[in-house]
Amino acid sequence: MTGGLDRPWARVPAWVGAALKPELASSTDEIIAAVRADVTDYARPLTGRFGSRITEGVSVALGQFLDLLGRDEPLEDVRVYRALGQLEHREGRTLAALQSAYQVGSRTLWRRLGESTTARQLPPDVIFRLAEALFTYIEELSAASVAGWAAEESSRAGSLQTRRHALVELLSRSTPATPAEVERVAAAAGWRPPTRLAALVAEDAVEVAARLPAAIGADLDPVGIVLLAVPERDGWLDQVRTGLRGRPGVLGPVVEPAQAPRSIARAQAAWPLHVGGLLGRDCGDDPLVRADEHLLALLLAAEPEVAADLCERALRPLGTLPEGAAARAEETLRAWLDAHGDVTATAATLHVHPQTVRYRLAGLRETFGSALDDPAARLELAVALRTAGRAEPGRGTADGGT
Repeated sequence: MTGGLDRPWARVPAWVGAALKPELASSTDEIIAAVRADVTDYARPLTGRFGSRITEGVSVALGQFLDLLGRDEPLEDVRVYRALGQLEHREGRTLAALQSAYQVGSRTLWRRLGESTTARQLPPDVIFRLAEALFTYIEELSAASVAGWAAEESSRAGSLQTRRHALVELLSRSTPATPAEVERVAAAAGWRPPTRLAALVAEDAVEVAARLPAAIGADLDPVGIVLLAVPERDGWLDQVRTGLRGRPGVLGPVVEPAQAPRSIARAQAAWPLHVGGLLGRDCGDDPLVRADEHLLALLLAAEPEVAADLCERALRPLGTLPEGAAARAEETLRAWLDAHGDVTATAATLHVHPQTVRYRLAGLRETFGSALDDPAARLELAVALRTAGRAEPGRGTADGGT
């Protein structure tokens, strides 16, 4: 009798199992008592389905083990123990508790074997084989239950994520859903709307949401959305940055739950501008931007043809200048408007002498006429320059040249 390496019970004489059965008849109660005493999740009365299931599981496992001794056969049918793992998950017991129960059970049974008359009369080599058979057998049962528990966890997690995806998708539609429909889908997704929330547009939204408290995410096309709770206290933006782990993200406005679609739409509108680098230097090096801090850019992006027409009309006078002069004039005009007409501040931005700025402004007045003194025209120029984005300030000649 050799037995495969994966079935050590085959190397234990068959008569051992038959001899041990009478002596281990009361072991079921002892094992159950030990599990209930040592594993907190099982410290409950043996009533109802719980009591019958654990009693049956232990007694069947013990009988099956003793019947396997001396037989060169694999442990083929572990469906009962896989189902046990699934049931334990449904009952709310943890994977650690389930594994602990098996460990306590195997130790208790081995101690009981050591006290039996039959086991004490066995040769040392048979005792070693019996120990190997017992612990290998328990490992296989435990592995089956763990697989069942994990399958249930995966199924539930996938199902829950599917419902959360449906909720985020519902809130992202251009046609608003009814409050009753949102409430129904939110309940199915296990989502309790917070007092205040914001939409975060980011890649790998489900992964990002898992790193943020009270957040749900969905990986939509073309980019994912996270709905996150916004606490009253400061510091929540740092949490979001941590959750993004250096990747770009756009936050919509903080709103009440009923306004979630507005926050989502605003963040979605700003996303292509952010990743395309069209929000400019205002973002700095921060990968996280807040859409409401770039409303002008969003407004212009919403009507690109109107923005292009405004840009062409307002900046048309620059087209009358030579290329180099036009670029310098645009740079000066941009810096002057950003400085609200402050010549000194404009000079500092351009790294030129204030007198140089005055000289250039005189040329700009000749080019643009009365537009520089008209508030509405100045506004159009400022908007047009933002739209054009052709020249960055701060590139004036350091030597004060014109």
